[in-house]
Amino acid sequence: MAESRASILQLDLGGSTVIPTDAQLIAIDMQRVFRDPDSVWCCTGFDAALRNIERLATAVSTPPIFTRFVRDPAEVGTWREYYDRWPTTRLPPDDPAWELEIGSLTASDTLDAPTFSKWGNELARLPITTPLILTGVATDCCVLGTALGAIDAGRKVIVVTDACAGGTDDAHIKALELLGLLDPLITLVTTDELLAQ
Repeated sequence: MAESRASILQLDLGGSTVIPTDAQLIAIDMQRVFRDPDSVWCCTGFDAALRNIERLATAVSTPPIFTRFVRDPAEVGTWREYYDRWPTTRLPPDDPAWELEIGSLTASDTLDAPTFSKWGNELARLPITTPLILTGVATDCCVLGTALGAIDAGRKVIVVTDACAGGTDDAHIKALELLGLLDPLITLVTTDELLAQ
């Protein structure tokens, strides 16, 4: 598994990836429920991803957009079955578990949604030419869903592989492999590679 992870996280970008001056950093769902080791949704590598998000935040010209996954108490349709599987996450929207865990960063506001994908009207308001730098958790769920929504809308997406974390290391790697198949709609890059440009 170590060799597979290295092949995913150390990509040869041919020197073509640069942080565009108008790029928007998006930190997806960096919340207590995904960091807490006692949570059923704890993401392996959360803290390492957060350190890289903090580094990236100093290199972009606009403040990061922070999103939060917050359960809809109505549990419409199959969401009821989903929360039947994860009953300990059946928490009210104001529960501390949904709070951001973003280290030295500050968020004046958050983009909240009860869905995996955070692509929607709020992000769609960004100029069509603005590249989206996606980071956060979980690579295999909300990062993946947001990336797919954004590329369907014709947006340029850069996924920073080591500024994301999956439910497990294996799930993280598999999600990156899938995202990598969507080049050039999605570019995979490490934090060091992006900052070195």
